Amino acid sequence: MPLLTTPALRPGALAGLPQPDLAAGDLLLRPWRPEDRPAVLAAYADPAIRRWHCRTMTGDEARDWIDSWPRRWHQETDASWAVTDHAGVLGQIGLRAVDLYEAEAAVSYWVLPAARGRRVAARALTALTAWSLDELGLHRLGLRHSTANIASCQVAQRAGFPLEGTNRGAARHADGWHDMHVHARLRTDT
Repeated sequence: MPLLTTPALRPGALAGLPQPDLAAGDLLLRPWRPEDRPAVLAAYADPAIRRWHCRTMTGDEARDWIDSWPRRWHQETDASWAVTDHAGVLGQIGLRAVDLYEAEAAVSYWVLPAARGRRVAARALTALTAWSLDELGLHRLGLRHSTANIASCQVAQRAGFPLEGTNRGAARHADGWHDMHVHARLRTDT
């Protein structure tokens, strides 16, 4: 069946470019490296990250997770950056479910315990948002988190992602079904 619209972004919008480093003040968002595996393992051993991301990770899984990002970039489905400073990896931020036809993606992030309280996630999200909307040309970035995850809601609001609503019972966590807040930023937002 013929479509009445054309793709908002052409195939190759991601794959045709190298994944960029993104500056965020004293933070640098950069592609993952094999030597980042201890930080990934530490993240998925942290109870808060495990609670909200609903997974653990072994050493082999952490290696495979890191190794998967270049392929996912070239397949134009997902992208992830290590959020770093002079001391090393502080967290992760990424684009999930990239849809170039509709020019939209979802955002995910986590921050290691030692870096919490420094607004690392909000600063990284602000930098990724600017690149995604202004440079890549996405129209919409969405963000969902459990309504019980107050810190994630604060990150979204600090980065200019207004609350759009609540999806009831939309995600299953280890303790059961959670209502999910939905936030978004559009390229046309000021």
